[in-house]
Formats: sequence, structure tokens, C-alpha cells
Amino acid sequence: MAKNLLIVESPAKAKTINKYLGKDFHVLASYGHVRDLVPKEGAVDPDRHFQMNYEVIDRNEKHVDAIAKAAKVADSLYLATDLDREGEAISWHIAEILKQRKLLEGKTLHRVVFSEITPRAIKEAVAHPRQLSMDLVNAQQARRALDYLVGFNLSPVLWRKVQRGLSAGRVQSPALRMIAEREEEIEAFKAREYWTIEADCAHPDTRFKARLLKLRGKKFEQFDLTNEADAMAARSALERSAQGRLVVANIESKERKRRPAPPFTTSTLQQEAARKLGFSTSRTMKIAQGLYEGVALGDEGVVGLITYMRTDAVHLSAEAIHELRDVIAKDYGPQALPEAPHYYRNKSKNAQEAHEAIRPTSALHRPRAVAAYLNDEQRKLYELIWKRAVACQMQHATLNTVSVDLDAGGDSLFRASGTTVVDPGFLAVYEEGRDAKNAEDDDEGRKLPKMEIGEAVPLAAIDADQHFTEPPPRYSEASLVKALEEYGIGRPSTYASIIQVLLNREYVTLDSRRFRPTDVGRAVAKFLSGHFTQYVDYDFTAKLEDELDAVSRGEEDWVPLLEKFWKPFKATVDEKSETVDRSEATGARELGIDPKSGKPVQVRLGRYGPFAQIGSKDDEDKPTFASLRPGQSMHTITLAEALELFKLPRKLGQTDDGEEITVGVGRFGPFVKHGSMYASLKPEDDPYTIELPRALELVREKAELIANRIIKDFGNGIQVLNGRYGPYISDGDKNARIPKDKEPRELTEAECVELLAAAPNRPKRGGRFGKKAPAKAAKTARSTKAPAADAPKKAAVKKAPAKKAAAKKTAAKKAPAKKAAARKTAAKKTPG
Repeated sequence: MAKNLLIVESPAKAKTINKYLGKDFHVLASYGHVRDLVPKEGAVDPDRHFQMNYEVIDRNEKHVDAIAKAAKVADSLYLATDLDREGEAISWHIAEILKQRKLLEGKTLHRVVFSEITPRAIKEAVAHPRQLSMDLVNAQQARRALDYLVGFNLSPVLWRKVQRGLSAGRVQSPALRMIAEREEEIEAFKAREYWTIEADCAHPDTRFKARLLKLRGKKFEQFDLTNEADAMAARSALERSAQGRLVVANIESKERKRRPAPPFTTSTLQQEAARKLGFSTSRTMKIAQGLYEGVALGDEGVVGLITYMRTDAVHLSAEAIHELRDVIAKDYGPQALPEAPHYYRNKSKNAQEAHEAIRPTSALHRPRAVAAYLNDEQRKLYELIWKRAVACQMQHATLNTVSVDLDAGGDSLFRASGTTVVDPGFLAVYEEGRDAKNAEDDDEGRKLPKMEIGEAVPLAAIDADQHFTEPPPRYSEASLVKALEEYGIGRPSTYASIIQVLLNREYVTLDSRRFRPTDVGRAVAKFLSGHFTQYVDYDFTAKLEDELDAVSRGEEDWVPLLEKFWKPFKATVDEKSETVDRSEATGARELGIDPKSGKPVQVRLGRYGPFAQIGSKDDEDKPTFASLRPGQSMHTITLAEALELFKLPRKLGQTDDGEEITVGVGRFGPFVKHGSMYASLKPEDDPYTIELPRALELVREKAELIANRIIKDFGNGIQVLNGRYGPYISDGDKNARIPKDKEPRELTEAECVELLAAAPNRPKRGGRFGKKAPAKAAKTARSTKAPAADAPKKAAVKKAPAKKAAAKKTAAKKAPAKKAAARKTAAKKTPG
């Protein structure tokens, strides 16, 4: 058995590193986090200096046991989880578990970190271990505690005031606010008309366009011409004064240098992969993880192709710069190499503890050389990373911009600009993408013909074009990540999870790769902005992130940080739980009066989504309700559109036997009703336009489905049925599988009774959870609590039994349901 046990996070990484270290090392994977807070109230105890109650994560219990078993026989343990604070926390949790199991006595414990998975880097890291950094661990504990306290206290308020099942996150909520506020800007936007005027110049060498610069002695501004009449009058005046030609009045030539962008950080990689490759942030991180953990390169074996992908550092090691410069000189010539290397510095004070920017582990692994070993997505992302890293050490690009002013007479001028590349420098390899184009982009690559002052350029035409101002665009994944980074919200490890959580909760949807908030998302954002203003404030969130960074650097203690946050936050939660009106929280809108009944029409958010309502609960008659159609929003729907919704249910006609056919919308969507039978409409069917023939077709399909479902009916409740996974037997309470050698149609009643008797009992949902509760309670008893700073031990000993007794007392009735909900919330909350 190997003397040394080295623990990493992923099995892919373990496999790669195992090959590098040889028989003296046994490498195991933790499969990510090994412990988390118990998924119930009280997991973080503010009354005991924020003592945190951890337990081993169910799915990783077997991996923890494997690590414990290997640790028992090893002499030395090397904790080699990721080099950021998340990785540090995982290492600490593993060490704590082993310590509790008394498996560290007489053994040496090392912490090793590396930013690339190559034989040199791994051997170097193992040769120079360090101790666990409790500053990094405490920063992660503080983050986890904050996320838990926000989630467990704010989410129930949303349940009561907005809609059941909702949840709020400390970092996701400001991001949701960003998206919702952008939507409000778009809705409030009023388009303005404006006109531009261009000259079409027919120069003998090259035809080109020139924009109007000055009109009748005044600089031409965007809104100088705001209607067709004025634009046509201006065009006619210019045509008269120009008399078929424009005279060159001035020529200006400027040379400028463009410097390469720094190598990738997590956020810039996510932005560029979104712009250039169309990858989502989570997809980018998954592919990057594979490139980091190692790819089999034929005879070379498994090699990590890129450095650690969660970083906001932009600097490179001296060795990496040296190798990049060698590759540049060899592949692009000495002229592409600047005299001295380019050094990049971080704006961020913390730069997330990771040592370097994202780069190839070796620039000698050129994209074309490794392409055969990568799948298409890996190849594209690796090429992007390789080119960006190479370009960042190349010569700047030299561009020449020529601007020509052309006199149209009448004290009016046109201007034409063209930009040409004198020396491409780094542009020969890589150019950074942009979210929006500007005027300079239009000029780039346009070459103007050679002209001289006083030269007359033939004028082919003067064109006046109508335009309208456009609202600000919705956020794309790239622009949202950029905004989050600029505001200081979140950190490299959390950008992808922030976006994923918002999508998973259906607070936002992606529409043409742009984020659009749902009505539920907008209600949550509005509620939090209106009543928990400070906690969705961008500056407050960013300041909290900075304080967590200060904890990671050992400059601030984590417990006072939590105390400062908790007291005012808890007071706000308690106050808002009592004072906020639900109709205000759900964003109910009054649209007007129904002309038929004279009652008010409003839209509001209900349990199953947004709906319109005529009348109120105080009326003598009950109010009537109608769900909004797909694509409609309670924030933009008009009175006329809302009244259309009440045309359902519609009577379509009758069947041959005189039975009425109607169409309506229910809890599970639109349906056709025939007697007691309901048939769901297909996605292509519209309940407001569907006609009788199509409705009858859907009814027939449903009738056939029902008829084919029953294979055999014995008339006493026992049936042989066609199910989703094939034929089965049922008596209404219990189901039984049919043996493969039995033909379902030939089964006798006696055989069915026998098979049902032998089938296992399937407890009802409540019973199932009821059975699980005691096991979970036993497990919770084994869970461990993180030592809180200066927590009074005596108080902890006294209080714990009482708490446990209380928990036991209520476990039978309430614990399972509460625990299930709590677990769901906790699982969603984990990312930052």
C-alpha cells in the first residue's frame, strides 16, 4: 500500500495525477464538497457566535469512507483540492472528518496547491506543501453562513407575500434586480425619430460614403432633423449648394496604437466564449474544467492543457511569458515580438487567491497539434485561450485613420473616414470581441482613395435616412457577467452559478440569447427592491464581497462581519413579515373597468402564475379569473387584451350524439372538454382560435388512448393496464409487474391476485417521508459543528440536549415536510 494519500476534488484529476506521482502515492477524489450545513433551521446559530452545524453530504458518503479507509493505512496525507477558498474549505472539511474519526493521530498533514496539472507543477507542489489557511476557510464559511441566513429567512417571506416555493439568494437577487430594471427601462423607453444625411461620392478610384458633419454653419447633431419634411428640405438645400460635386477642404491622418487585451480571467473567458462561440457560462466552465483536468495526448499521456479556470488574476508567470515569446518569435517572426514582455496588473485588490490568468500550460501545445485529441467544443475553447495568451505578449497593432472633410457649399461639410492597418501586430492572432459596434468599427477596414485639398469629388447622390432610437438591449450572458464584475457582485467561481440559479428558478428566461425576467422574477425583484432595499443594493453587495476578501487575507474576522449583517437583516425580516400587504408584494395592476359588468379588471400573480380578474372578493358575485396566455406579461398587458382572456371557456359545437364540446384553460394548460373527458391541446393549438373539427380530433385521440390503456378488466377493481414503461397489473392501491414470460392479455384473475400479493408495498408519499425521518435524525446526531470563535463551551453543552429533545418531539409530525422543503432550498442556495 502507498505511504502517501493525496486527495483532489474530481476523479478525472485523480486519474491524471496518479500517473505523475507513481507508486508511492495513492490519489483519491472527494467528488467535490464532502460536508455541508444540515438542511434545516438552526444550521447556523447566531446566538452561539454563528456556530455552524455540518453533516456529510449523502451522495459523497461512500467517497468519504474510501478516503477514511485509505487514510488509516497512510503515513502522510496531502490535501490537493483547488487553490481558491472553496478548495481550501473542502480540504479543511476532509481534515475535520478525519480528525473526528481519530485518523490523523501520528500522521503528517500537508496542503498542496497548483494552478496547472502537469508533471512539473504537481511534483513542485508536492515538494513544497504548506499548512491549511484558516483565513481562506473562514472566508468560505462566512460566505456559506450568509447565503444560508438569507435563504432560510428571506425565502419564507417570499412564500407568504408573493408565491409559495420561491427563494431568494444573497448574490442572485441583485443580479435579478439588474435584469428586471433593464426590462423596466425598455418598457418605459419612448422611441425618438431622427434623420441622417449621407453623400454618395463617386471618386474615379473608389466610391465611398461621407456623413454630414456641419449643416448651414452648425455642427450636425443627432436630433437636428426629426421629421421627413425637414430632412427632405435639408437634402434639397445641400444638393443645390453642392452642384454635383464636393470639394476636399481638409485631410487629417492619425496613427494610433492598439494594445492587446490581457490574458483571460474567468469573467473575460465567459464573455468571449459567449460572444465568439455562443457558449453559456456554465458550458464554458464545464469545458474549461475538462481542459484543466487533463486530456490524453497520444504518446504524451494525459496532460492538463490549461491553468486553473476560476481566477480574476491577469498576470503570467515568468516561465509562461518566456515560452510564449519563444513561440511568437518562431511562428510569427521576430517583428511580432516587443522588446520587453507585457506585464498586466489586477484592478482587484484580492484577485481571488489564484496565482495566474487562464493560459495554456504550454504554448508549445499549439491548437492544430492537439486538435485531433479534442472534441469540437474543447478545440474551440482551447484555441480561444491559446490565441488570447499568445496575443497578449505580441507587438501592439498600428492603425492609420484618415479623415477627409468635404465642402458642400452653403457652409456645410461632409466627413469620410477610413482606417487601415499599418502593422497588424497581435491582430494577426486575436482580436477581442465587443457587445456593441460603434462608428469606429464601421470605419475600420475601409480604405479611402488618395485625395488632395481642393480636389473636386463627383457627387452621385445625397441620401436622407430615417432612424428611431432604440431601447437599451437586454443583458446577454456576456454583458451580464461584465456588469456583475464591474459592480463587484459575485466572484469568478459564482458567475455561472448565479445565472444558472436564476434560470432554474424560472425568474428569467433566455429569449434570443438575452435575459428576459418572468412575471414571477419581476415580482420577486420588485418586492426585494421595495422592502429589502439594502440587501439588493449593488454597493452593499459589493462591499460585503470586499469584506469576505478581507477575511480571506486575514485582515478581518468573520464572526463580527456576520454579526454586523445579521442583526439589522433579522429585524427587517421580522418587520416586513408583519407589515407588507400581499397584493402590493405580487405587483397587482388595475387595468380599468369591464364594460359589461362595470367591475374593475386587474392582473395579479397567483399560485400558478399571472392571471386576470374581473371583480373582487367583496362583490356579491364571485370574481371571475383567466390565466394569461404564453408570452403575455402582467406588466404590459392592456385592458382589451385582458378582456379577450375571458372569452374562455368557448362553446365549439356538438358531437353527433348531441354532447357539447368546449375549450378552456385549466391549471395544467388549455384543454378540450367532451362530457367528463378532458383532452389537452397540443403546443401548436390555440384555445382562442381552435375550431370544432380539430377539437373532435383531439377528443378521438384521447378516447383511443384511454381504450388502449385497459388491456383487461376483471370488474372487481383489478385491471391489466398499458403504462408508460409497459404493461402492469393494478388494483387501484397496489401495482405489480408482469413477468416477461407472461402474455398480458392471457393473464387470469387468480394469476393477477397472486402477482399483486407478491408485489412490494409502495407507501404513500407521506408515509415514505415519515419512514425516512428517523434515519435522518440519527444521521443529524452524527453531524458535526464547526467551532465558533470564542463560543462559550458551557452554554453549548447545556443548550444542545434541550434542542435535541425538542427536535425529537416534533419530528413525527412536522420534521419530514419541513426538512424536505429545507433541503430543496439548501441545495439551490449552495452556489455563492
